[in-house]
Amino acid sequence: MSVSEHKQQSKPSITCKVITISDTRDESSDKSGQLMMDFLTSSGHVVKDYEIVKDHQQAIRESIELGCSDERIEAVLTNGGTGMAKRDVTIETVEGMLDKEMVGFGELFRMLSYTEDIGSAAMLSRAIAGVRNQTILFSTPGSTGAVRLAMEKLIMPELPHVVRELSK
Repeated sequence: MSVSEHKQQSKPSITCKVITISDTRDESSDKSGQLMMDFLTSSGHVVKDYEIVKDHQQAIRESIELGCSDERIEAVLTNGGTGMAKRDVTIETVEGMLDKEMVGFGELFRMLSYTEDIGSAAMLSRAIAGVRNQTILFSTPGSTGAVRLAMEKLIMPELPHVVRELSK
């Protein structure tokens, strides 16, 4: 079966949770979380849950686990906490939670960041995706540019297809 045939058989609406990881943002200043939710809802997907958590491994882990253990949530999308600073622990936290990593996501994200956006600074970009409890999990940097790039070029075109693959 071709990729286009797979996509045609995918569900049109996916139920999601969006998590912003930040020590400084609140709902009024969380432009990246709002951008993720706007992309999802404008494409007919449902945002069942939205949360802002501090950049602490336990808080991140608990929020992701709540989403991945909810049978109604099919995708968890995080933004933030992916940098190189000591306090940035999203990638390390997510990596340890995955049943399967989708390595192509981070590779493609950095390639697109390099060619379309930030040049050699893309080597500092950390993004990861994979599966936890039959739920797809995407983690992107927290800048609105990074979120827009990931959502437009990678997540939105494949989200229903990935969820379909997990249901097999």
